[in-house]
Amino acid sequence: MAAAAAAARESWQAASPRRRRSAARRPKRRGAAAAAGTPGAEPEVEGGAVLRRIQEAKEDLVISDFWSSALETVSSCLQKHLEQLRAPEGPLSEALGHLHLDAPPVEADAAPGPVPEETLVPGTCCFKCVCYGVGNFASCAIARSQLAFLLLLLERCQVPRSHCWVYDPLFSQLEIAVLSALGVVVLRENEEGKRSVCGEPTVFYMPHCGTALYNNLLWRNWSVDALSKVVIIGNSFRGLEERLLTRILHKHYPYVAKILTGLEEVVFPQTPRYMDVFNDTSVHWFPVQKLTQLPTDTWAFQEEPDYQDCEDLEIIRKTTEEPRELT
Repeated sequence: MAAAAAAARESWQAASPRRRRSAARRPKRRGAAAAAGTPGAEPEVEGGAVLRRIQEAKEDLVISDFWSSALETVSSCLQKHLEQLRAPEGPLSEALGHLHLDAPPVEADAAPGPVPEETLVPGTCCFKCVCYGVGNFASCAIARSQLAFLLLLLERCQVPRSHCWVYDPLFSQLEIAVLSALGVVVLRENEEGKRSVCGEPTVFYMPHCGTALYNNLLWRNWSVDALSKVVIIGNSFRGLEERLLTRILHKHYPYVAKILTGLEEVVFPQTPRYMDVFNDTSVHWFPVQKLTQLPTDTWAFQEEPDYQDCEDLEIIRKTTEEPRELT
């Protein structure tokens, strides 16, 4: 398994790290012991241990003050987001009825596997979900708590795990196997955040990702229609504006810079227990009214980002020989 993980890492080209990092930033390289796992251990035993730790992280999170406050924050934003979307069929009230965030807490002894399809109310699934950069949850407690939050959010929103796509170029083979067992879809291609919503409301869960990843996502969905269907849970855009020099923000991350007046942002609550896990995290959505008030030339600029002169780029780039297949 160690050889496979090493081979996989050789196909990725990592850019130089940013000089200024969030206190909650996950380590980008695993130690040799973490990558190789316990010598002689069966993969099933390792996978079972990771699944148990994820379940424990979910149980800790769901009884915390942070979870109830964060769920209320996300719920409020998603409800407002849905209000601006025209229901595919039926009146607006039917569209709002698609979202269910008040399900009872997860039982402590609940299985860590996917939510059974029969527990989902037919027609309630409105959102799709894409998760980038959750990190090495098998060896990092912060990454594990972030993954636990994602799984709980899917349950509360009644989004089937098969409608959630997950990717991090640092995933080990063990972590890919665990995610597959959980029922989410593991992407095999480094999209560099350049994923179109294809006309469907989509929540992008991107905790503590590099600014380029958010910029790429905005570029790929750079229109009023597409952005109105996007919700981003990730680094505060206002925080990015405050930390980066204006000329750097506009030169290297123009889509982030241009959208600042076209979004609504609500910061996550902060509690001591999860300060290092969700610091500087916000929910972002894009009201149609604000998007349509942006200058017309805002939408005319649609050049694909390249970051050739960006010294502080924090993203793992794909190589030209990388296969383009998705699983």
